[in-house]
Amino acid sequence: MKAIGIMKHGGPEMLEVLEVPNVDAGQGQIRIRNYAAAVNPVDISVRNGSMAEMQKINPPPYVPGMDAAGVIDQIGEGVITDLQEGDNVIAMVVPNGTHGAYREHIVLDQRAIVKAPKGSTHIEASTLPMNSLTARLSLDLLGLQKGQVIAVTGAPGAYGGYVVQLAKEEGLTVIADAKDSDVDLLKSFGVDVIIPRGEDFSELIRQEFPNGVDGIADGALLNERAIDAVKDGGSFTSVRGFKGEPQRDIKFTTTWVTTYDCQTEKLDILRNQAEDGILSLRVGDSFAIQNSSEAHKRLESGGSRGRMVIKF
Repeated sequence: MKAIGIMKHGGPEMLEVLEVPNVDAGQGQIRIRNYAAAVNPVDISVRNGSMAEMQKINPPPYVPGMDAAGVIDQIGEGVITDLQEGDNVIAMVVPNGTHGAYREHIVLDQRAIVKAPKGSTHIEASTLPMNSLTARLSLDLLGLQKGQVIAVTGAPGAYGGYVVQLAKEEGLTVIADAKDSDVDLLKSFGVDVIIPRGEDFSELIRQEFPNGVDGIADGALLNERAIDAVKDGGSFTSVRGFKGEPQRDIKFTTTWVTTYDCQTEKLDILRNQAEDGILSLRVGDSFAIQNSSEAHKRLESGGSRGRMVIKF
């Protein structure tokens, strides 16, 4: 069975097509014939050595990938589900050794899998699971109520865009920073107030909301530079492990999406929201497996407003 992975850490050129053992669905598991895997920043960390300490419990190869979209082709014993062989499905994958989404077949706990959004291609559907679950978790951690104000950094990206769209659906007021080229995109998401991107993020937020915002979802990793934008007693969540020093009764949290692994109901709601047009499935480009290094190069070059996707 073909997979894309690395034998050694390094740049995009280290990705190669590998042969890995076939897998069968065990107790409580479902196997997916995977046709598409979205490329995410965490995949870069799997490849470049940023996660080497965590990975060393397994020998190489290491197979990245947290987003899978394909067709159920085997259901294991003891599975209780409405899903059937032949169904188009999506899943979030937590990579471990060769168990990553960059492979032709993957076996997962039945709870990790839901039907794909109706009318979507495998490539489109693969962009939904991990980023939408991350956005969902961030909003849950922030704990904001209808009518409150959220600031979103990195709003044009996959995670940030989903935070905005979910926040608007829940009745929040959204302020976000953007380059001129991204203003129309953020307007299409429903952002209420758009400020110019720059080093003076917190100052510009305070110009619009003098007391500060109720919460921040920091997808752009502004970290300390964004804290002053939060009101006393507000909340701040980061997606890369940053946690600010205690100050002004701000609640700091870190959004670790693995917290929502196997949360069937949450992913199914997000799937329904994609079907209803609340969440957008944004594809930047797609790549054959032999060109997977190009997908990583494109992501690392920045500026894409849709996910790179590898086809299997």
